[in-house]
Amino acid sequence: MTTNNPAPNPSNNADSDIELSLEDKFLTNIKASDSEEASENTEIKAEAASLPSVLVDEQLLQEMQSIPDRFGFKIGDVADLLGIKQYVLRYWEQEFDILKPKKASNNQRLYTKKDVENAFLIRKLLYRDKFSIEGARQALKDVKYAIKKEKDFNSVIQRIEFVQSQIKSFVDEIKKTKEMFN
Repeated sequence: MTTNNPAPNPSNNADSDIELSLEDKFLTNIKASDSEEASENTEIKAEAASLPSVLVDEQLLQEMQSIPDRFGFKIGDVADLLGIKQYVLRYWEQEFDILKPKKASNNQRLYTKKDVENAFLIRKLLYRDKFSIEGARQALKDVKYAIKKEKDFNSVIQRIEFVQSQIKSFVDEIKKTKEMFN
């Protein structure tokens, strides 16, 4: 098995407080009907089931569209959807922090639709892209790191725009005052 390890992350302390959110503005998203545009590296807006385009391919999108729209999924249901054994899913829960199903009152795992999407993504990274467990974990961390940096960058931009608007209004006030004295 080949190990595809992405470029080293400058933030190796793994920002575990950053959640991989499918709605992040930073992420370029792909929808299934835009595969031609995606191959041309154009930005494509997300639809219902979206993931970072860095990690997505046409086959994954088609598989994710087959996920039923339900509140919760039992481990057997998720394993059947993915075509894997239940013990593999339990192992992935230990290895990947983005896969954390809730426990029902009867101590049975309940996966959300987001958990199932994440499981599809993990399966793609491991089985089709041939990442090692560590390589797949690092790829997901790299995406989280990029999201954090983009959010920080967007925050700085918003502050600059706010200060810029204040300066503009201050300059306008000065012009008005100057006109009053002329």
